[in-house]
This record gives sequence, structure tokens and C-alpha cells, in this order.
Amino acid sequence: MIVVTGGAGFIGSNLIAELEDRGEKEVVICDRLRQADKWRNISKREPTAIVFPEQLSHFLERHISRIQTIFHMGAISSTLEADADLIVSTNLQLSSNLWRWCAENEVPFIYASSAATYGDGSAGFDDDGTIVGLSHLRPLNPYGWSKNLFDRRVARWVAEGAAAPPQWVGLKFFNVYGPNEYHKGAMQSLVAKSFPAAAAGDSVTLFRSHDANFPDGGQMRDFVYVQDCVSAMLWLLDHPDVSGLFNLGTGKARSFTDLIESVFHAMNMEPKIDWIDTPAEIQDHYQYFTQAEMGRLREAGYHTEFMSLEDGVGAYVRLFLATDDPYR
Repeated sequence: MIVVTGGAGFIGSNLIAELEDRGEKEVVICDRLRQADKWRNISKREPTAIVFPEQLSHFLERHISRIQTIFHMGAISSTLEADADLIVSTNLQLSSNLWRWCAENEVPFIYASSAATYGDGSAGFDDDGTIVGLSHLRPLNPYGWSKNLFDRRVARWVAEGAAAPPQWVGLKFFNVYGPNEYHKGAMQSLVAKSFPAAAAGDSVTLFRSHDANFPDGGQMRDFVYVQDCVSAMLWLLDHPDVSGLFNLGTGKARSFTDLIESVFHAMNMEPKIDWIDTPAEIQDHYQYFTQAEMGRLREAGYHTEFMSLEDGVGAYVRLFLATDDPYR
């Protein structure tokens, strides 16, 4: 039995789909669906159970002997969330409890960290999982801070020889895009947010650059297709000897202009881009460049190539966004 917390969310639901496609018969989703269309992310799936987070501890105790792996994708992932108490309760305490449970019961534990831990990027994007390496990072919001705090807690437990799961992996996801992100609202990828305007033949709006080193639209991110993230997670599932904290991006930064042009080109349309000033309240903290350093995951043995931006965006647009049913 494989348990996926956040299994009805963006990355989690894509992982659930791939687990089913490869023949896993017992997959458990731990999540809240609430009243929006999040349920549609799993409407094509047949989970063994859907467990609410407050029921998870009891569920795990009832099925100790059957739990094969826990993928912990569940979190408050909005960088706009301001309730730090809620974030700590969800992102730190639950993660710590699951780590201890997996350590005690010898269950592999693969969890979602985030590139938000790198803050403004001034400390670089090296996935150094040591106590010292993580202590230099300065996240810019409560979400990134909570993820880094758990990474630091894990680093200390490992360094001090505390009980650990037989396999543990933290994944610092960069700018992930792909199907089933539609419930995320303002936190959707720019691909999903720009598609309706582009499909209608209208212009897509991007922020002007306020840094002389970058042209308008030249701000850069490490955009990674969700299928590539799932492929890496399944490789880790199949390689229980691999543990550690790893970046998960493509290792190649691309510009926002490249991204939007890929959306238009996927529909055989000429790009149309308008420009607006970056809001004054975020100009001082705006990131102009992110790029995952992928050496550690490669050295661990993961050699699958990541999709190019053009191929990933093209697949997303043609197979999902431009169809009557955009859900995986």
C-alpha cells in the first residue's frame, strides 16, 4: 500500500495517476477536497481509500504491516499564505510526525520540499543538505521558511544519528507546470494562467524588467513539466538505496518570454505579449533568475533527460489545456 498525502493536489494527483498506470493496486490518498473542483484531479482514479489529514494517524496505525511507502506531498503551498501558525502546524508538525512514524515502522519517506527555500537566490541554488548548507538560506515567505525549517530538522536528525526511515528523500521542486493545477488559483503556473487569453487570440501580459541585466520578459525560471517530476519520484521509489535532499528542476533556466512563446506556438499562433510594471510592493524582492543545480540527483543515478520547455508546454497545451477535458 502506497500512501500519498496531498494526493488530490497538483503533483500528488499526477503521481497517483502514474502509480495506477504502472499497476499499483493499493494507493491511498490523504487530502481534503473541499467545495471547489479539486475532486476532478482524482475523478479518473480508483484509490483504495481517501483519508482526511486528521484521520491519517489512525489509518496508518490500523495498516502498519501494509504500508510500503509514504509520499508526503501535502502542504500549504501558497507563497501568499500569511497565517504562519497554520503553516507550521501543517508543513512542519505533520511532516515531523510522519518522519517519526516512518522511522519507527521502517517505511520509506519521500517528501516535498521547495525551491522557495532559496529565497532571492543570492545564496545560490545548491541542494546542499547539510546543517551548515541549509543554515545559509533565507526564504522570503512563511511557506519557504517552513520547508527549509523541516529540511534543517531532517539534516540535524541525520547528523546526530537519530532514528530515520530506511529511505528518506526531500525534493526541492522548482517551477512545476502541468495538468491538474487548476484548483490552485493565483498559484497556477503561467502556462495555465496565460492559456485562455492566448487561445482567444489576445495578448498575454508579462512584467517589465526593473533590472538592467535582464530585458523585459527576460526574467528566468527553471520550468519543469510535472511528468518529469513524477518520473523522478517513481525512480526513487524503485531505488530504495538512495536517500538525501535533491533539487528537482531541469537544470536549465528559461525566460518568461520563452514560456509564453511556447504556449502560442503549441497552437500554431504568433505570440502577442503586453507589458506592465512589476507591482511596487514586490519589486525589491522579485527573483530574476532561478536554476536548479542537478548534480546531486545525477550522481545518485538518475539519468533520465528532462523535457525541453517547448516539448513540455506543447504537451500540456495540446493534450490537456486545449481539450474538453484538461484533467489527467
